[in-house]
Amino acid sequence: MFHLVQRCCSHIPLKRVLSRPSRSQLLTQASACVTKAQEFHCSLRCLKKKKPKEPEPQQLGLLRHDMRSLKDSPKPAVYLGLAGLIPFVSVPVIMAIQQTYYPELAFAQMTYGATIVSFLGGVRWGFALPENSPAKPDWMNLGNSIVPPLLAWFAILFKDDLTPAAIMVIIGLGIALHYDLALLPTYPSWFKALRVLLTLVAIFSLVVTLGLMDVYPEKQLSNSASKSK
Repeated sequence: MFHLVQRCCSHIPLKRVLSRPSRSQLLTQASACVTKAQEFHCSLRCLKKKKPKEPEPQQLGLLRHDMRSLKDSPKPAVYLGLAGLIPFVSVPVIMAIQQTYYPELAFAQMTYGATIVSFLGGVRWGFALPENSPAKPDWMNLGNSIVPPLLAWFAILFKDDLTPAAIMVIIGLGIALHYDLALLPTYPSWFKALRVLLTLVAIFSLVVTLGLMDVYPEKQLSNSASKSK
């Protein structure tokens, strides 16, 4: 009888018995599955939360901050800056009152504008040379400050034709303003705001003078002075 039972048991496949995991193995596998499920759930939540950042609209710092600080400008800078606009503004005003285009006044306005353009280039040198200045005396600061004086020199070369001369001065004022606001933004906010105001008025005055050239008849200022005598 014993031999019969032993023979029957020998035919039973032992692979199923041996391959059956124990209780501890089942718990380990279950915990691993739970951990993976939690990680997958957390990854899904992170994907939902982390949305691609939309590019913020680039607003000019000049409009947001610098122009607001115009009221903080030192009074000497404001008064002297506004006084420096008199040679620009007075020329088209006189022509409009006299209803006459005076080329001598237009040339004087253009020459004064060329002087201002050269002055703006020199300001960068004076700002970059001190040891504690935020602007370094490198090629960027000192090299770009040479461009406005060169444009002013080219403008004076066109003294026989005031239209390209005035256009060259306008370009020089625009480039100097671009340097101070965008390329070399190390000036105080109040100074940049004041620069915008003064530059716009100066450019507008030059444009008005060019427009009056085609509106009013041309007359030499020396001839009108001799007739008045």
